Amino acid sequence: MHADPKGVLTGVHFIDGDHAACEGALAAGCRFAAGYPITPSTEIVERFAYRIPTVGGVFIQMEDELAASMAIQGAVWGGQKVMNVTSGPGLSLMMEHLGYAFITETPCVWVDVQRGGPSTGLPTGPAQADMMQIKWGSHGDFEVIALCPNSPQECFDLMIRAFNLTETWRVPVFLMMDEVVGHMTERVDIPPAEAIEVVERKWTKKRPDEYKAYATTPEDMVPEMIKAGDGYRVHVTGLTHDERGYPNLTPATQDQLVKRLVNKIRLNADQIMDIREEQTEDADVVVVSFGITSRVAQAAIETARERGARVGSARLVIAWPFPARRMRELARTAKAFVVPELNMGQIALEVERAVAGAARVISLPHAGGTVHDVDTLLDSIMEAAR
Repeated sequence: MHADPKGVLTGVHFIDGDHAACEGALAAGCRFAAGYPITPSTEIVERFAYRIPTVGGVFIQMEDELAASMAIQGAVWGGQKVMNVTSGPGLSLMMEHLGYAFITETPCVWVDVQRGGPSTGLPTGPAQADMMQIKWGSHGDFEVIALCPNSPQECFDLMIRAFNLTETWRVPVFLMMDEVVGHMTERVDIPPAEAIEVVERKWTKKRPDEYKAYATTPEDMVPEMIKAGDGYRVHVTGLTHDERGYPNLTPATQDQLVKRLVNKIRLNADQIMDIREEQTEDADVVVVSFGITSRVAQAAIETARERGARVGSARLVIAWPFPARRMRELARTAKAFVVPELNMGQIALEVERAVAGAARVISLPHAGGTVHDVDTLLDSIMEAAR
């Protein structure tokens, strides 16, 4: 179906990535957000708080990140599309509640505008060092979806996509921004509401006496939902639960539940993943990047091509699920991968795992606070191409 026109600010705007992300959420149908102020993400919810009275919804500033990460989940079970907005230190506090969202299959979007760490780190300096935290930070087994915009326009576009993915798969979805993308101002085109496709929640058509909160089929591993007040009896728990939602602490139930939570993403990863490639067909070197680093990398790639190097680009628009199979395919012809990122080498490890020695993997780590120097990146590309 199409977006609700009330939430769509159609037109050409010159806004930063944080504000564009807010507009994307509103266009996607988000009508509830909870958060706690933290640089460099606060502008998203500041704009949401300003805009939401004109759209019809609620923003609530909670007393801390823990409260915010549970408030959104309660709102989901009340029937709302929701988002939570934070940065690294706040995200760390939310990890247990992230796990709760996974096991209860509560569809919600989490926005992480990354900054330098660890701890309080660099409140106004960029980083990309939370990528493994969202993949592994909460205990137990689960699969996450993470999108990585590299411009304010993509902050808008990918926010809508994040909401569509969370509703499709009933899994927490992350928009992994960074301080530079969040604070850069560029042109953002917001189309008319009728041009924006949104995925609605998978509401059950079963009668209350037929409905089981977590019943699925082998063909469709995503359970149907209800909301409070519809006359259904539902038990929502972080304990291992059966199809009714009631605790069942047996190994058999644990095996059935966890395998489904993981496999609903793994078995459908090909239709979720998004990797944007340029000139990879005959490339000797493939640069793998994401977020703001992909824009710095593009400048180095273009110069390397001018100098005669055969260089391709593979940008991770969706980093999780990771496109491991595609990396293995690229390694059949490429002799090296260069992986620049604003961390000490997190995604480079995934590339290494995927190619399994079939090609060199050159990690270009950066502790954050600024972006890579283009010349340094260029030198690494040219060295790998020799």
